[in-house]
Amino acid sequence: MIQSVDRAIRILIELQGARSLGLVELANRLDLANSTVHGIVQTLVARGMVEQDRSGRYALGPGVLRMGNVYLGSNELRMRSQPWAEGLAQRTGHAVRVGVLLEDDVIVVHHVLRPDGSRQMAEVGIALPAHATALGKALLAFHPEARELMDPDRPLRRLTGRTVADLAALDEELATVRDMACAWAVDETVIGESEVAAPVFDAHGVAVGAVGVVLPSTGDAVPDVVASAVRDTASGVSREMGASSWPVMQRPKRAG
Repeated sequence: MIQSVDRAIRILIELQGARSLGLVELANRLDLANSTVHGIVQTLVARGMVEQDRSGRYALGPGVLRMGNVYLGSNELRMRSQPWAEGLAQRTGHAVRVGVLLEDDVIVVHHVLRPDGSRQMAEVGIALPAHATALGKALLAFHPEARELMDPDRPLRRLTGRTVADLAALDEELATVRDMACAWAVDETVIGESEVAAPVFDAHGVAVGAVGVVLPSTGDAVPDVVASAVRDTASGVSREMGASSWPVMQRPKRAG
């Protein structure tokens, strides 16, 4: 690992989580010397990745948005899943998310709003804890090193009282996801919101993403017709990505 590159990335991640930070705040968060952080940040400012306001505080710059737009415009999963996601939204009447795994988060790369015309927020680019979402569970279940993504020294973040925040319980749930080729989450990220998702595989049999629907929690199980539609969609996108079968069963490594 190249230390200066790692530090620059850590700076960008810290700024992602805060609207703006002063130099000392940023250095303290990273446990680095002020002078070290200052030199890296000034380079990022010169490249438009970070901007500095008149008070001297730093925030993400427009260069980050440009890179994000390039990623979205060139991501094969997003491009190939778009018509399928639109069809899934029309078929179920619910919002649809397509996500990819980034460390222990799932990032939404495509979002189709509910087709009922109600007021909704676009969710492309949001990051959600993988263990607390159906998208994330669908990906973790088929990731060969899923447990390595979960830091055993850092408790799983609990977003609601329903969030699965125990690694052993999460292991059991992921085993069920592999058996069903489908993942569920009920009130785990937001109270009143349920999800069902399934993994998408590429030509190499790698789970490169997941597709799922978001629907109101009613106290009843997610209807089988919705889960079936999600599986059909994930299978169809996988074929578009070159997968020869669905799902591709690759057992994750066990911890220890």
